[in-house]
Amino acid sequence: MNQQLLQQRLREPFTGVEVEGLPQAYKGKVRDSFILGEKRIIVTTDRVSAFDSVLGTIPYKGQVLSQLANWWFTKTQDIVGNHLLTELHPNAVLVSEAQPIPIEVVVRAYLTGSSKTALWTLYERGEEGVYGLSLPPGLKKNTKLESPVVTPTTKDESDTPLSETQILEQGLLTDELWSQVKDTALRLFQRGQELAAQAGLILVDTKYEFGLLQGELILIDEIHTPDSSRYWVAGSEENALPLHQDKEVLRLWLVEQGFRGEGKAPAIPDDLALKLAGHYVDTFERLTGQTLEPPKEDLVNILRGVKI
Repeated sequence: MNQQLLQQRLREPFTGVEVEGLPQAYKGKVRDSFILGEKRIIVTTDRVSAFDSVLGTIPYKGQVLSQLANWWFTKTQDIVGNHLLTELHPNAVLVSEAQPIPIEVVVRAYLTGSSKTALWTLYERGEEGVYGLSLPPGLKKNTKLESPVVTPTTKDESDTPLSETQILEQGLLTDELWSQVKDTALRLFQRGQELAAQAGLILVDTKYEFGLLQGELILIDEIHTPDSSRYWVAGSEENALPLHQDKEVLRLWLVEQGFRGEGKAPAIPDDLALKLAGHYVDTFERLTGQTLEPPKEDLVNILRGVKI
C-alpha cells in the first residue's frame, strides 16, 4: 500500500459507523459490535489503544486486524473452532454469539513487554510468581524462554494476573476446561510461530480469548494480529531492541513520553502513525502473501443489507 493512500486515510480515519435498522452499537476501544440475538456484527475501526487508553487512529489498522484475524481463523480451525460466520466487508464480520470465558490467555515465548502485566515488567520486580512462574535470576530483557509459558489475566479493565491455582480456586474454570484452554492455546501458539517463521517473522507472544458455543470451546475476538501479539523481524531478536512489527512500537514511544496509562496521553504524531501503519500492513502482507487493498464497497450499505 503506497504512502499516498496511507496519508489520505490519516486525514480521513475510519472511526466507526452508525446504521439505521441495527441496534445501538456497543463501542469497545477498537471494535464496535451490533448484537443480533445469536449472532453479532463486529466492525473493526482504525482506533488504537494502549495502556487502557484510546489514543487516536492508525491508517487501515482496522482492516488489517479484521482480515488478518479471518486469515488466522482459517489456518487454525483444525485445532479449534471459532466464531467467524462470514466476512461482510474488509472491516466487518458476522460471528456467532458465544459465552465468553472470563479470562484472557496470554502465551509468551520471550521475556519481554512494557505493560504493567508484561512478564518482563513483573520479572524486573521479582513478581513473576503472580503467574505461578519461577524464572531463573539474572535474565535479560528479550531472553527466549526454554518453552512458551501461559500467563492468564482477568478479563476486565484491570487485567489482573492469575495463576493456575487461582483460576481453579476461584471457580473461574473447571480443571477440565482450564486444561483444554491451556492445551489449545499452546497448540495455537505453535501453529502461529510456524507460519510466522515462514514469513520471516517471530511470534513473540500473543493473547487469546475463548468462548463456549453450545458447550464447545471456540476462539472469539481476534487471533495473532499486531494488536494482540508481538512480532519481531526474524534475525533481529539478538539486538538490544528487536525490530517490532506490532503495537509495541507505540507502547515504547509512550513510555519514552512518560505515559503508562495515567494522566493525559500524548497525541500520536503523524509520522509515528504512518510508521505504525506501515508495520501493520507489512505484517499482514508478509503473513498472508496478499496485498492489502482499500475497500471497494461502502460498509454502511453492506450492513443495511445484512439478513439475519
